[in-house]
Parts: sequence; C-alpha cells; structure tokens
Amino acid sequence: MELSNVTDANFETEVANSTKPVLLDAWATWCQPCLALSPILVELADDLKDKIDIKKINADENPITVGNLGIRGLPTMVLYKDGKILGTKVGAASKKNISDWIETIL
Repeated sequence: MELSNVTDANFETEVANSTKPVLLDAWATWCQPCLALSPILVELADDLKDKIDIKKINADENPITVGNLGIRGLPTMVLYKDGKILGTKVGAASKKNISDWIETIL
C-alpha cells in the first residue's frame, strides 16, 4: 500500500473536505526520521483503513500548506476530522505510540 500525496493544490479536497478523519504526515526527502516513519505509517494505514486515511505532504514541495499549518519541525503528523485539527505530533514515533495517539483523539 502506498500513501496518497497531498499538495498545496489538493489539500482542501484531500484533507479539509474529507468525510473520513485524516492523518497528514509532513515530511522531506532529506529527513532521516521521516524516512524511518514512512513504513510505520504504511502499516498503520492498512491496519486502520476503515477508521482513518493516512496521507503525506512533502514539506519542501508544498510550502503554502506547511506554512499555513505552522509546521517547523519534521516529521510532523497532523490529525484532522471534519476539516478541523484535533492534534499534532512532532517527531518519529513507534507504531503503537501513533496508534494509541490516534485512538485517544478519535
């Protein structure tokens, strides 16, 4: 399974107007913790596919959205539901840690 990519152009459709909760992962190709986090998020996307969509946004290629979200460190995960931010988590984390965080918020 591959995670969908969100861009400045499709953010509204893919995240803000999504009927399902969305975990948006802000990452960059040069960020080693981002690269380590990626396979964990792919696993979680498969495990939680009925509950939440997990998507990625390249911070270097989409500065408008990343700037609007106030993201300063990578990786940053932002959890959305009904177009509203429910929580933000900065830094790499374990699968269990992220799963528990999602469960607590949703």
